[in-house]
Amino acid sequence: QIQLEESGGGSVQAGGSLTLSCAASGYTANSCMGWFRQAPGKEREGVAAINDDYRTFYVDSVKGRFTISRDNAKNTLVLQMMNLKPEDTATYYCAADLFPRCGTGWGRGDDMDYWGKGTLVTISS
Repeated sequence: QIQLEESGGGSVQAGGSLTLSCAASGYTANSCMGWFRQAPGKEREGVAAINDDYRTFYVDSVKGRFTISRDNAKNTLVLQMMNLKPEDTATYYCAADLFPRCGTGWGRGDDMDYWGKGTLVTISS
């Protein structure tokens, strides 16, 4: 059983930066891991994901602004967010898949087996 806990959310102005962290209670080095977000009234969407081999994937809207990384020694997943926009406002969730490689449909989140409770990110214009 893996437990995930996000931290680092908050409120910043547009153009600012935030770094989200996800601490895993179990061993996640062999897991695809990802960040997802859900804005009020909208469906959940995949933001970024990372394989066990450190290959990364991003939704088009965050490419060049967000960076996902993992520290397997610390069982930690990080999302660095720069040049934030009001449309980035959402609750951000960390998730882990039992499989090491993220599937082509990773953005749907259907393959993720474990989820954190989320951390709120609010971007003001």
